[in-house]
Amino acid sequence: MPNANKIQGMALSPFKMKLYMLKHLPLGFFTGLRVLELDKNKAVVSVPFKYLNKNPFKSVYFAVLSMAAELSSGILALSLVFESEVPVSMLVLNMKADFLKKAKTKITFSCNDGEKIAKAIEKCLLSKEGEIVEVQTSGFDTDGEKVAEFQFTWTFKAK
Repeated sequence: MPNANKIQGMALSPFKMKLYMLKHLPLGFFTGLRVLELDKNKAVVSVPFKYLNKNPFKSVYFAVLSMAAELSSGILALSLVFESEVPVSMLVLNMKADFLKKAKTKITFSCNDGEKIAKAIEKCLLSKEGEIVEVQTSGFDTDGEKVAEFQFTWTFKAK
């Protein structure tokens, strides 16, 4: 479990996460993505409403919302993959999104599917086959209103 703690420590440190994003997710760095919470079951990521993130309709651009939503499930999956003693590859296979309201404030995405991800990783390690899992993440504005819902299909395979 020390690797998971390393990922959690990196993700929850604003400075370390900014360095990570600058190297691996430069658009995440420039849009201002932040990991607010991360444990075995849940990840919470926010994205600010700022000039770089806006579209011509004065709301957060859908691609920026998609990045924040993906990171909320992806950082959760990454922290669980790093717990494995065997290297596991992970990749997004599919994404579905529903945009429910204009995003005109800071948006916070929450993914609570850590248990589903952990079971898929465990199953791929036991079967030596690829495993697919669908997870959900929802984005809320500062008033607590849901602005978007995403479903990501992740694949996991032991290397």
